[in-house]
Amino acid sequence: MRTLLNILWAIIGGGLITALEYALGGLVLCLTVVGIPFGVQCFKLAGLALFPFGKDVVEDSSLAGSGVLGLVMNVLWFLVAGVWTCITHLGLALGLAVTVIGIPFALQHLKLAVLALFPFGRRVVERA
Repeated sequence: MRTLLNILWAIIGGGLITALEYALGGLVLCLTVVGIPFGVQCFKLAGLALFPFGKDVVEDSSLAGSGVLGLVMNVLWFLVAGVWTCITHLGLALGLAVTVIGIPFALQHLKLAVLALFPFGRRVVERA
């Protein structure tokens, strides 16, 4: 069922386009040394945006982007890109939630919105 939902997500839910946008943003950010940590977070978002069904976002204090440095990076991310990306995902979720068929896709956009708000110190894991 996850595979079918992920395929439908990529085609109908906008997953393929969203993942490509995150990947392109990650590539652009990785062109500079300062942007590499932010580019890595874009790649994390791209992976979740491509196949979100069957995955969860969890906080992981053992990651390099956690702690005080992660907090600073999350604040910077929030001010520059996080709030706008989150609003985009919330708008897409609202539009998809209008129909019964779109509700599962809307829930995935909400998952992406939370990760897009503060990506540092979080990890994407497979759901058991």
